[in-house]
Amino acid sequence: MDHNATLVPNTEFSQFEVNNWILSNHVVNHLIPIVGIHPFPVNELLLMSGTLCRQKPTHLFEWGTHVGKSARIFYETKKKFDLKFDIHTTDLPSSEAHPEHPGSRRGALIKGIEDIHQHLGDGLSVSMEIASSLKLTSRFLFFLDGDHRYEQVLRELSTVMNEFPSASILVHDTFYQDEESQYNTGPYDAVQKVITQYDGYGTVSTKTGLPGMTLIYPV
Repeated sequence: MDHNATLVPNTEFSQFEVNNWILSNHVVNHLIPIVGIHPFPVNELLLMSGTLCRQKPTHLFEWGTHVGKSARIFYETKKKFDLKFDIHTTDLPSSEAHPEHPGSRRGALIKGIEDIHQHLGDGLSVSMEIASSLKLTSRFLFFLDGDHRYEQVLRELSTVMNEFPSASILVHDTFYQDEESQYNTGPYDAVQKVITQYDGYGTVSTKTGLPGMTLIYPV
């Protein structure tokens, strides 16, 4: 079966649309046996894989490698649907203290996969340097899942949208509950800020509960 024939319908229109039946089969039968449903539940796995199929990036940049779950999700979706893009994932060096640093388990799920390029350093800086060296015709997708403070996420989003306005951006941990809940609202607030500041973008969000994910894409 030629997946791409029905996987992304109505490409002549601007709104995000994918075939949820095909992608559900991919998520349930292929992704979950490999990566499970934590920290990315089923609806987020659908959005991550659907974004790749709809936006068709030539290069994907992410930071917050951890054990490599998100990079593995992107790789398995790329392989399943014969997509063509490079994956660059960046994590902090071992010398940097961070409560979510995986230590010796960094990248455990992506070891030996040549299609995934691993880097150490500040994720935004490393990604901007690589992206700036590529052709202007490149299509970029950025996945933000590092520091979740409002100021940091806002800095990351603003930098990407200023430097590469045609890029698509996935942001993790964007579910919003009332302020009294004490949930982490930094990523949500940062997304709301940029979509009021920058014209020409649509959004797709998983809003049923934690952790939440939002796609910002040019329309």
